[in-house]
Amino acid sequence: MDPRDMESPRERWIDADAGPLVRPYALTRGRTKAPGIRLDLITMLVATGLRPGERARLSHEQRRMLELCRTPATLADLTSDLDLPLGVVQVLLADLLQQGLLEEPRSASLAERPSPEILQRVLDDLRAL
Repeated sequence: MDPRDMESPRERWIDADAGPLVRPYALTRGRTKAPGIRLDLITMLVATGLRPGERARLSHEQRRMLELCRTPATLADLTSDLDLPLGVVQVLLADLLQQGLLEEPRSASLAERPSPEILQRVLDDLRAL
């Protein structure tokens, strides 16, 4: 029997295929909620283009989030693309929002939105297809 097969789980820090293992709470520094910020799965986010301050230290995951948010992306899309738990992504995104590096794009004003009648007509036409 190979002695490496007898390693205890706590001694197994590196997986040959996955690389170093990092627990989700380590990515958020133990935080589980983003205080004062509520992000739904359909919350749209976009990078502001501002650069992080000198004292800001962004994680690899946060830099990737900023890259993905060059074009508007939803929280659900980001969670999927980053392959991280939803709670972790929410906390990391909240940090970026608080630093002004991300923002929710302004939604179109009611005057710019199509009327409910037009939307209903489009829906009816789609159903007819």
